[in-house]
Parts: sequence; structure tokens; C-alpha cells
Amino acid sequence: MKTSDFYYDLPEELIAQDPLEDRSSSRMLVLNKVTGEWEHRVFKDIIDYLNPGDCLVINDTKVIPARLIGVKPDTGAKIEVLLLKRKEKDVWEALVRPGRKLRPGAKVSFGEGLLTGEILEIAEEGNRLIKFHYDGIFEEILDQLGQMPLPPYIKHQLKERERYNTVYAVHEGSAAAPTAGLHFTPELLEQIEKKGIDIARITLHVGLGTFRPVKADEIQDHHMHSEYYEISEEAAQKVNATKERGGRVICVGTTSCRTVESAADENGRLKACSGWTEIFIYPGYKFKILDGLITNFHLPESTLVMLVSALAGREHILAAYEEAVKERYRFFSFGDAMYIGTTPNQTNVGSSQESEKSK
Repeated sequence: MKTSDFYYDLPEELIAQDPLEDRSSSRMLVLNKVTGEWEHRVFKDIIDYLNPGDCLVINDTKVIPARLIGVKPDTGAKIEVLLLKRKEKDVWEALVRPGRKLRPGAKVSFGEGLLTGEILEIAEEGNRLIKFHYDGIFEEILDQLGQMPLPPYIKHQLKERERYNTVYAVHEGSAAAPTAGLHFTPELLEQIEKKGIDIARITLHVGLGTFRPVKADEIQDHHMHSEYYEISEEAAQKVNATKERGGRVICVGTTSCRTVESAADENGRLKACSGWTEIFIYPGYKFKILDGLITNFHLPESTLVMLVSALAGREHILAAYEEAVKERYRFFSFGDAMYIGTTPNQTNVGSSQESEKSK
């Protein structure tokens, strides 16, 4: 299967540049993963697609202000550092620009020396391992000096830093937001719980690997970067109890999906655990846990378009995206939402193979 099979044409003006004032007022395209039929709704209507006894899985990671602007003390050259993942207490893997100026041994100063970094070595794909030196608490210094690492397709300045975090973000460590969760408000989550839907909180710290372009012609040749996740005993029990009683597990975002699918055994039971995942989900994958997915609209030829195609079938997804373009939906991180699944009164159909048969 070729990467080009997942291309669609997107006018640049449909890329959302700013979050909506009311998080839950974005539009939502509802796609039936079995029939490929769609309807147009507003995101707060998501509650109509959830049954009592279902389980909503949310990723409670928090984006850190991971973008640092510094200088080389010896030359004054401007340096940009984007923190990707913590390797040890004060050692981070980071994306640096311009890379040619930062060989092992080079030093960078941030905030007039409030924070300094030393390049230890060159990591995979030209990233750097940086050891930081400072007085005080690293997180407080980062909060003072760092900027939110918005994707390159967002050109506008973010007025409020917390708008690039979900309302339930707790555990700091992400370089990018789990953007499907940005649509939820505390009030909507409360309504969902009152309806009898369980909410299971898991953590996956989002790296940039998920969003890197697929450079391989054949998708099977693409390698995913690893991301750290944690699943508590409480979250695992909620998901397993839902499956046992015949409820549906609806994941909020591809990060939640990848987490539960990484930690599921072959019998479809979720394990409480932590670790690193490189799972790559594309058509042909048989889902072990997930029944439905709340997500945003993703970049053409991205691993995320491939993931949603595994759930609903490539033709159904590309047709739905074509409809979203025609109807002028807002795309990507601050854009509108999709719900991909079965309607509440349908029996659950769990595998991508069955989706393919319905075409």
C-alpha cells in the first residue's frame, strides 16, 4: 500500500489558525465506520452518540512550553531548540535549528544564562541530546522561558497558552497536544458522566514523530518514533469492565487509541502498564480495544490518516474528507472534529475487515 493512496487535496485557507472561543461549538462530521454514511453535527452533540455503559478514553498529558530560543555564547548565533522527550533528569532529546551549529560539546544560553544547555551527542534523524544546567526547578524555568510548540502550519500567535491544552491535562511531557480533546469543556464531560458513561484517563506524551511526514513510498517501510505512555490499574479496569458488559470503548484522539492498542493482549484485555510504543496502525490492522474514535482532520499522507483508514476503510475516509472540504470544515489542530464509529443503536462491529466488506 502506497503513501500516495492517502493523499487528498486541501485548500490552505481551511487550515484553522485559531481556537474557537467555545471549545465545544466546533463542527463535527459523524462517519459511520461500517456504511460510510455521514452527517453534520456540532461537537457538543457527541453525547448523543454515547450510550450508558460506554467508556470514553482520554489522554491527560499536558503540553509543556517546549520551544526555547537561545544563543551560542561564543558567536551570538540564534538557536532554536524544541524539546521532544526526557531521557534522564536533565537530559532531553531535542530538535535543533540550525543543526550545523550544534555539534557535540557546543553550548547554548537561554534567558541570558538563566538556563544553559550542552550538546552531548547526535541522536537519530539529526536530533540532539542536550544536558541542561540551571539553579532552581527546571519546570519553573521552562515555564518562564519556553513557548508553546505550535505546529508549523499555524502561523498566528497563540493568545492564551492553555488553549493548546485540554481542560483535563495533568501530566506534563508532551511536545504536541492530543488535539481531539481540545473540543471538550468541563461542563460537557460532566454531562457525559451523568449519562452513565465511564471516563478512563490514560497518559501518552505526544512526540513529533506522529506528525512527521511519511517519506517512504510504501507505508510498511515507515518507522514510527517511540512515545512514552502510562495506563493505571483504574483505567484498565474501566476499559475491561466496559468490554465485559458489551459496552463500547470510544477513544478521544489517535494518541488514546494507540495507547490502548499498544497495551492490549490478544484477548482484547487492557493491561495496567507503562512503557514506550512505536505502534503504527494502518489498513489491515485488527483493533483489539477500540470501537469508536473522536478525532480531528489530519494532514494528507500522514500516519494519522492511515490510522483512521484502518478503522473505517480508506475509501470511506477519503470520501468523508472530500465532503469536509466541500462543506468548508476547519482542519488540523484547532480545526473541527470527526466521530468515527457506529451509531448508538447499532450493534458493535469491531474490525476493519468488516468495514471493508461493506463497501
